[in-house]
Amino acid sequence: MFTGIIETLGTVTSLRKEQENLHITVSSTISKDLKIDQSVAHNGICLTVVSQDEESHTVTAIYETLQKTNLGSIQEGSLVNLERCMQMNGRLDGHIVQGHVDQTGICMGLEEQEGSWFYTFSYNEDKGNVTVEKGSICINGISLTVVNSKPGQFSVAIIPYTYEHTNLQSVKPGDMVNLEFDIIGKYVARLMRNTKTV
Repeated sequence: MFTGIIETLGTVTSLRKEQENLHITVSSTISKDLKIDQSVAHNGICLTVVSQDEESHTVTAIYETLQKTNLGSIQEGSLVNLERCMQMNGRLDGHIVQGHVDQTGICMGLEEQEGSWFYTFSYNEDKGNVTVEKGSICINGISLTVVNSKPGQFSVAIIPYTYEHTNLQSVKPGDMVNLEFDIIGKYVARLMRNTKTV
C-alpha cells in the first residue's frame, strides 16, 4: 500500500524485452536502499524489485501491465515517480493508494497560473470510474485533489514543489498518464451500480 507522496524521481537507464515482459532499470537516489522482492510504485504501478545495486534497480512489467498503463510507451531517459510502500507506523500524508492502475487518462490541457499549474485530464467513463469535487485522485502515482469534476474529465492544480519533484513537469497535452481512482469512491460506485440492477 502507498500514499501517493512521491519520494524521488528516477531515470530509466535501460529497457530489455524478454518475450512479452519488459525489464526496466531505473537510476535513483533510493535504489541503493532497496531490497530484492520489495514493492515500489513506479508511476503509481506497484512493481517488484528483481535486482539492485548502489546506483540503480530493475523491475519487471508483464504484458498486462504494459497494455493497461503508460509503461508501454516508456523510453530510456524517461522520468519515473518513485514511492516505497508505506510503513504501518507512518503518517498517511496523501491518501490510500494500492498501486493498481485503474486506467490511463490523457492530458487535455496545461495552463500556468502565476506560480502554479492547472492540468485537465480526460478518461473513458465507460469503465465505471468517477471523480468527485475535492476528492482524491492518483496521477502517475501522485496523490492529488480533484477540481472541476465532470463525467470523463477532471482537473488538478499543482503547486511548484509537486511540479519540480515529480514527472508532471514533463507531461504535456496529448500525453498518457496512469490513473488510480479513490478506493472508497470505487466501492461506493460499485455498490450504487449493483443497487440499481436489483
